[in-house]
Amino acid sequence: MGLTRHWWPAALVVLMGLPLAWSGVVEDFNHVQRCKDSLYMGTPPRGYLGSPSLQRICQRLGDKPRYATLYDRRRHTPLYSAYTFKKSDGEKSVDQPWMYEPQLTSGRGSSNMEPFPPSGSSHMALMESQAVLEDFADVVQYERGHLNPDQHQADPLDKAATYTLTNVVPQVREFNAGPWAHHRELLRQRLNNYCRGTAHVVTGTTSTGNMIRRNNQDRVGIPEYMWTAYCCPDFDRNAPYLERYRFPVFGAYGLNDKVNNAVVEVSIKTLEKFLKSRMDVDKNYQLFYNDCVPDDT
Repeated sequence: MGLTRHWWPAALVVLMGLPLAWSGVVEDFNHVQRCKDSLYMGTPPRGYLGSPSLQRICQRLGDKPRYATLYDRRRHTPLYSAYTFKKSDGEKSVDQPWMYEPQLTSGRGSSNMEPFPPSGSSHMALMESQAVLEDFADVVQYERGHLNPDQHQADPLDKAATYTLTNVVPQVREFNAGPWAHHRELLRQRLNNYCRGTAHVVTGTTSTGNMIRRNNQDRVGIPEYMWTAYCCPDFDRNAPYLERYRFPVFGAYGLNDKVNNAVVEVSIKTLEKFLKSRMDVDKNYQLFYNDCVPDDT
């Protein structure tokens, strides 16, 4: 009877077609199947003030968790994506289909991201819950800028999973193709060469800025600043000093604009102080558990 008593409620949920740990939209990231492994020590950035519009997404493709995203349904934009860096050659995928998150539209939707339906057929519930391809169609000054970039992934499905609009924000073309692209490649080379263990990365935006408008409606938030930080406690202690002092943890930010848009590398504390003044977070805002200092040190 004990076995039956513990098994039956879980089985009932499965039979009813409701997800257990294998959801796209989740209450927390506290399970491997809810993208816990994408976070250093299984802990997401803390200090984001509660808002009904914020949703945690375990980005899944091929029934496998890929990375974690905090998404703002009101502004139709991610606040951050957290992922594990994979050593790669930096080549970018081509001809990847853009996808969306079904469970933002309906709790009974697939837990895997899915390609958008044919152009023009996006229904109202989909458009109300997240950005759609039409939002980016007539804004030539902006590009779809990845938070988790496919150049930081190696497995084909991990790379494909970065092509969801819940992982991109409108980036000014000159910034995305210039300073931000340069820094993305700099990080790839640094982590490829000097990170010996797992590198956890969090990349996000400030939650202030203008909006892309379509049909006289605010549709997608345009971030004022982009930022990124990595945590790699197991690194090459013999690396050149100019690289070694940027371990185990370091950050960077840049203005999402045509000019004055240099990406500035800073310590994690300096980055957090900078972000506190520009985001809706509390005084305990922290990107990595214990500032990326292992408990055994």
